[in-house]
Amino acid sequence: MSIIRPKIVIVGGGAGGLALATQLGHSLGKKEHAEIFLVDKNRSHIWKPLLHEVATGSLDADLDGVIYSAHAAKHSYRFVLGTFVDLDQQQKTLTLGALSDEDGHEILPQRTLDYDYLVLAIGSVSNDFNTPGIKDHCYFLDSNQQAERFQHALLDNFTRVHQSNDSDTPLKIAIVGGGATGVELSAELYHVTDLLKMYGLTNMTANKLHISLIEAGPRILPALSERIALSAKRELSQLGVHITENTQVKAATSKGFIIQDEQQIDADIMVWAAGVKAPDFIKELGLFELTRNNQIKVNDFLQSTADDAIFVIGDCCAFTQADGSLVPPRAQSAHQMAKTVKANLIACVKGRELQPFRYQDHGSLVNLSRFSTVGSLMGNLTKNSFFIEGKIARIMYISLYRMHQRAIHGTWRTIGLWLSEKMMRIVRPKMKLH
Repeated sequence: MSIIRPKIVIVGGGAGGLALATQLGHSLGKKEHAEIFLVDKNRSHIWKPLLHEVATGSLDADLDGVIYSAHAAKHSYRFVLGTFVDLDQQQKTLTLGALSDEDGHEILPQRTLDYDYLVLAIGSVSNDFNTPGIKDHCYFLDSNQQAERFQHALLDNFTRVHQSNDSDTPLKIAIVGGGATGVELSAELYHVTDLLKMYGLTNMTANKLHISLIEAGPRILPALSERIALSAKRELSQLGVHITENTQVKAATSKGFIIQDEQQIDADIMVWAAGVKAPDFIKELGLFELTRNNQIKVNDFLQSTADDAIFVIGDCCAFTQADGSLVPPRAQSAHQMAKTVKANLIACVKGRELQPFRYQDHGSLVNLSRFSTVGSLMGNLTKNSFFIEGKIARIMYISLYRMHQRAIHGTWRTIGLWLSEKMMRIVRPKMKLH
């Protein structure tokens, strides 16, 4: 007689979702105590904080990404390729949209997947605040596909400037949003421009790169301390980035951004990296209690307030802390939530008590490519933070990615990946040129 095993379905293979699927695969899937499914609309995973490096060609997602199906086979869970489009709480089923190939031919029709416990880890997308022209004229960096689209446009413009008969032709890039994405992208663009001379594009120099970083608030990096923001601003200004603060974007056109007083900031390439929200379809479901940014409200155990069988982690989760503030949408938050939900799902399967979630802020780091890294770390013995920059900060920033790799690959495979990366640097180009 076969034993009926509970089915746990995780939607979203980002930092939290992939880590959770891996850990549950080891704890429940391998021992056949439960069936673990991971659903994602993409075939591979790339750590979201690195998307700005994919966008500039510093990182090749085809080589550095994690293939879900291969990873699932090694870690005792199942991968399902599909897009989450609907949810039936009463029947405990979620609907996946029809799957089509690149030519639009249907591979699989719309289908359903039943569950006993559901985890929503669908992440976030950029919030354009319904600003006119943004969707039509701007690049976003919410996914690997969007980052690669930007990278192709960047290469086209590098070639245009390099082969132009006008030696004074600049490349104008305008970025809206002075958060971590906008700041790190600005620095990374100067880094890859310096690399072009190695590949024959000698006419496209850093002097011809004109970057405008536009922030609506009083300073860049508003979520971090003023000291970090000032340090990052100083570094960016030395590189040549023109930083405009207290500036609202009213619209985007094919030629640039329209700001207050009807002034225009000209740009060949425009990037929107201002604000985040959970995808709009979550609101359209009409099932959950949401914040104004579509984040799903949860209880102390990270269960949605609408249904105890549905857990929520990552950027789409609205967890209210004791001081009334929401846990910030960061990779460290997603990993901590994944750890708590893992424990609570095991508790659900084995009939134990659930444990409440407690967020611990370990600090924040902003990487300015090879030029600098700045940030703060939280002390283990006190609640105070201390400022770090330079090589030490860079090492700590890299360690964050290694910790993510360890969560999804394990210690020994992470060490192997690190060694292989060291060796591949000898033969691999320093930037992707296709």
